[in-house]
Amino acid sequence: MASNSSSSSDDNAPVRVGILGCGHVGSALIELLGERARAIETASGVRLEAGAVAVRSISKDRGIELDESLLTTDAEAVVADPSIDVVVEVIGGIEPARSLVLAALKSGKPVVTANKELLASVGSELYAAAEANGVDLLFEAAAAGAIPIIRPLRESLLAEDVRSIIGIVNGTTNYILTRMAEDGATYADALGEAQRLGYAERDPTADVEGFDAGAKTAIMASIAFGANVVAGDVYREGISTITSKDIESAERFGYVIKLLAIASVFDAGTDEEEIGVRVYPAMVPVSHPLASVRDSFNAVFVEGAASGELMFYGRGAGGQPTASAVLGDLVDAASNLQRGAFRPVPSGPRPSIRAIDDLESAYFLNITVGDSPGVLSEVAGVFAENGISIRAMQQDDTPESEASVAFITHQGRESDIQATLSRLKEHDAVKSINSVIRVIES
Repeated sequence: MASNSSSSSDDNAPVRVGILGCGHVGSALIELLGERARAIETASGVRLEAGAVAVRSISKDRGIELDESLLTTDAEAVVADPSIDVVVEVIGGIEPARSLVLAALKSGKPVVTANKELLASVGSELYAAAEANGVDLLFEAAAAGAIPIIRPLRESLLAEDVRSIIGIVNGTTNYILTRMAEDGATYADALGEAQRLGYAERDPTADVEGFDAGAKTAIMASIAFGANVVAGDVYREGISTITSKDIESAERFGYVIKLLAIASVFDAGTDEEEIGVRVYPAMVPVSHPLASVRDSFNAVFVEGAASGELMFYGRGAGGQPTASAVLGDLVDAASNLQRGAFRPVPSGPRPSIRAIDDLESAYFLNITVGDSPGVLSEVAGVFAENGISIRAMQQDDTPESEASVAFITHQGRESDIQATLSRLKEHDAVKSINSVIRVIES
């Protein structure tokens, strides 16, 4: 095992923490370290102490009490400093985060990170480096904010045959959809409110287009299924096309719309299995526990062959919740370091990914058709031709020459639904296809 400066005989020596980044999460972590240091030492015997903080600008006002002598713009020097025992990376992005994390691991320093983009892109490389050097790489905050989901998957459910994960893992989009459903806000107004409250960035693309949730889905699938799932494996749709009319239609049918992260294991007909990973907005029955997850909260369901369904729920957005998860990992990393122990990340080879065309779901479709005799029969015939059966239908009031019709289908194959949509677009009676949203049946 690689040596480290904390592996001394002085059990009372503090574990010095090098923090890379001091934005919302980094500054919240520093505050929590100051507030919780004594309680952490009492509970765990670990004395944590901020040793250095790498920032872009030393002069920036961060709104926290911080000894300016700890600040530096040289992140590489923080990692290389022999007095630093554990490194926390909260700068985000791929580079220089990847190089800094690898350097820390190779020097025998445990790393705690909240960087979902990094882990979803090059996680297997980092997991291997951590194991090769006998140190921890911990990343609870990279999946679901304050919710402890990575640790249960890595430890409590290590021997479980996990079959699926489904959840709400982006607090920003959940807040937007909550405001649209409960207050009648438009998408634009709800997004603006989320930005004013600090839930959404000035450029909200990563959240609203599903990139953030996609990265988290890849990380959870990798740990749950023991496979190297990367962000590019995740089929992704965001919520930017969801309208107030979609919200109203969902309510009429007894659903709410949520951005869901879903990872599943499928038998491939051989000794191998396939993994399906996707992120998209879906209609969830109001009776489903996920339907009541409001505002910036997250929730994750894990289904195991023996354990059945387990639900994890909590805050999913904001500096404080994320910092709380980072601090929990930091205590674990420091404790393991002092004991000369570490826990490797369960990882595996690249899996076989089931294409979205081969996955199944029920669907909501809203189309506008010419209001003339026999049109609905013709439209229903298009569904039937492609093996899609209709479970429910509603017609909205429209101008006399047109009719707006909403359908909910039974479970169907994605490729069959796409074939149905192609045929409907070509049909003379179909004026427009307004919405296509997947539906969770139970």
